Amino acid sequence: MQDILDKIYGMTALGSIIDSPQFLIMYALAFLLLYLGIKKEFEPLLLVPIAFGVLIANFPGGNMGVIAADGDGLVHFMKDGKEVAKNIYEMSLPEIAHDLGIMNFLYYALIKTGFLPPIIFMGVGALTDFGPMLRNLKLAIFGAGAQFGIFAVLLVACNFFSLKEAASLAIIGGADGPTAIFTTIKLAPDLLGPIAIAAYSYMALVPVILPLVVKLTCSEKELKINMKEQDKLYPNKTEIKNLKALKIIFPIATTTVVAIIVPAAVSLVGMLMFGNLLKEIGSNTSRIYDAASNTIMNSATIFLGLCVGATMTVEAFLNWTTIGIVAGGFLAFGFSIFGGILLVKVMNLFSKKKINPLIGATGLSAVPMASRVANDIALKYDSRNHVLNYCMSSNVSGVIGSAVAAGILISFLG
Repeated sequence: MQDILDKIYGMTALGSIIDSPQFLIMYALAFLLLYLGIKKEFEPLLLVPIAFGVLIANFPGGNMGVIAADGDGLVHFMKDGKEVAKNIYEMSLPEIAHDLGIMNFLYYALIKTGFLPPIIFMGVGALTDFGPMLRNLKLAIFGAGAQFGIFAVLLVACNFFSLKEAASLAIIGGADGPTAIFTTIKLAPDLLGPIAIAAYSYMALVPVILPLVVKLTCSEKELKINMKEQDKLYPNKTEIKNLKALKIIFPIATTTVVAIIVPAAVSLVGMLMFGNLLKEIGSNTSRIYDAASNTIMNSATIFLGLCVGATMTVEAFLNWTTIGIVAGGFLAFGFSIFGGILLVKVMNLFSKKKINPLIGATGLSAVPMASRVANDIALKYDSRNHVLNYCMSSNVSGVIGSAVAAGILISFLG
């Protein structure tokens, strides 16, 4: 009977968990992310798959954690009771699935290849309306100003990390999960797990972080600036005669310009604009637009979340590097919001037509959450001050801005 009980106990993961209580920390992290996604409804489409990926990756013997390759491309794993090292680039996908498990198969086929981030960008483009930005094109500049946090933190982080690792950390300031993942895959793939978790967590915490930065940097008088009243005092002299045609031309022209200036950003910006073009053409492309914005986008999100979560094993997460990434990511996020606000303040010094700094604060790529949060803040100070459409001008331009910033970093450091 004792032998039977011993075998039953050995079959479970209890012994490994007792021997390595660090697993409990990872379970707590998974439960926290699930709570934020389910109960608090913070980016549930992303946090729930990521959190579940963290959970299933950290059960000893489950063979669901992603095994990261070292600098030489070697993965170390146990096979027939012995430690084996193989070059991941020489292993076939069936071999990866057999030796390393299904999650490693998905990770190396979909994430490590850089396949999923552009696919998700295609879906984002299909769901994005650039109309508010095109109507208020001057406000699009704040999508560039809000990338300040990326380059500010890069200068500081390179004192603690290698330049490629610092760039991967800094891109968190763009507030765009797929962009952060794509950049990290290219520059510092060993840091993919903690950077992706930090990026998506801070995106989910936009309702907390954005009001905090705004409160610290903006006066009540600035937050009461009513954009509709400013439009009446200083009307826009540029009239768009055919918005539909412009919305079709825009993705084509943007892709062309970006491809010439920052070719490394084309995989993200090009797919973003392709998805948007499908949307704007209308009924002639409605079938593939529906696939891009629904079926393909949702499938890609599921696999991206699970695979990213599965990289968060005890070995990969519980170290000082991860703590540095979490702290640095927060600073990058905060400085990006501040960068957009600062640009508004500078422009207001030289312009008769004043701009509400909340528009600069939404130069992040967290669409449309940042705009909704900013609009709620404006309404607290003036119940008639609806700034949502103005904020969206800056917000959607931030999607392009973060992708271009990623392309610049990859061009210089890749």
